[in-house]
Amino acid sequence: MSIYVDAEQLYTVLRRVFDKVKERPGAIETFTSSNLVIRLRLTDPDAEVLLDGRQPPLEIFFGARPGKADLELTMTADLLHEVWSGQRKLKDAFFGGQIQSSGNIFLAMKLTDLFREAERAYMLIQRNGSASDGTHSEGEDPSS
Repeated sequence: MSIYVDAEQLYTVLRRVFDKVKERPGAIETFTSSNLVIRLRLTDPDAEVLLDGRQPPLEIFFGARPGKADLELTMTADLLHEVWSGQRKLKDAFFGGQIQSSGNIFLAMKLTDLFREAERAYMLIQRNGSASDGTHSEGEDPSS
């Protein structure tokens, strides 16, 4: 059974994660000064996120977007959950063939800090009991 029941629930969690990530722009400066556009394609449920690192602040677009990204990564939403919750290492998933890529894979190195921050944010959200259910914990602002 998948962690996320549908794309709406997944997008809710992803928005919350990236909102937290954007609260610490210095921690993701390597990406926001990389001049890269990265597309994450998630399956089970299907979702798409475009990460724009061409200039600060980080811009994130949810849903299918036209245009070409410098690097596209495809994985299941459950795998992203496992990586961000510390159950699986990103490099092991990539070299194990569970993440497909299109574009210059060496550009993925520029994602290290961004993914580290997303992992930190995901764990904070998960600790509050809302990383997979899309609910909001007591005292947590639902707009963040």
